[in-house]
Amino acid sequence: MNWAADEAMKVMHEFYSRALWILQTIEPRHVIDILIVAFLIYEVLRLVRGTRAVQMAVGLFLVAVIYQISSIFGLTTVQWVLRNAVVYLGFAVIVLFQHEIRSALTHLGKKIRLPFGAQKRKDNPFGQEWYDEVVLAATTLASEKTGALMIFERDVGLKTYIESGIRLDARVNYDLLVTIFNTHTPLHDGAVIIGSNRVTAACCFLPLTQNPLISRELGTRHRAAIGVTEDSDAFAVIVSEETGVISFAVEGRLKRNLDGPGLRRMIQQAMEPWRSDAESAELEAEEREREREIDELVASSKREVARAAKPESIQEGTSV
Repeated sequence: MNWAADEAMKVMHEFYSRALWILQTIEPRHVIDILIVAFLIYEVLRLVRGTRAVQMAVGLFLVAVIYQISSIFGLTTVQWVLRNAVVYLGFAVIVLFQHEIRSALTHLGKKIRLPFGAQKRKDNPFGQEWYDEVVLAATTLASEKTGALMIFERDVGLKTYIESGIRLDARVNYDLLVTIFNTHTPLHDGAVIIGSNRVTAACCFLPLTQNPLISRELGTRHRAAIGVTEDSDAFAVIVSEETGVISFAVEGRLKRNLDGPGLRRMIQQAMEPWRSDAESAELEAEEREREREIDELVASSKREVARAAKPESIQEGTSV
């Protein structure tokens, strides 16, 4: 019994000695090195999750397994084929994962800018008046079941997509947006790109998302909105032509069934990310209260008009 206890103590002592030696040999640069690698692996896994890159990565892993098996069993022909294919593997990875690589570099650029004040609280240099113009246009188009796709440029430029459309460079306002998406105008087919409180271009073509998890119910307009928000930090407002539902897309995610105040809150959070959720919720509540007061005022005006018109109709009937 004492012998077993002595052995256990000896093993524990040896373990603690090795652990202490490892801790003494670790330098700060080693810790930084490990943290950077862990961060890169985490970001890569987060970016490829739910995309077709997962299936492609599994396919490449299976190729590596087949090569290892061929080495064990001496399958020289298989080894020769795979060994020569490895020469072109780097180009294949760039071609197959070009979307994910572009998204990763864009995301990394945003992460690097973050410590240098990108998220500091500041006033929107373009004001908030255009929020209401966009919300009013979206709700009007939704009530008429007129399809619309509005892309809002932020830090990442959208020059490639702007050049695919027709340049406008006009101030954002309700009349312009409603006119552009009118089905009888030549600019309604495509997306409108808005940046710096200006309608930069209309009739723009956008890339469609390749995410296999996207619902089949979503049409080309929604897939284009998700696709452009995957490739950049832009956000999109979509109005469904079939249902009149208003949706909001950002970072490849889609939020549907929004009303006016809800849409305004999403736009404000995207343009002013320094605001807390509580502050955004308070502003949304104020917007809903203002909307309710306007609805009540309109309803009371309609009742007064109906009440004033009723005696006139009675008088006309009596005179007849």
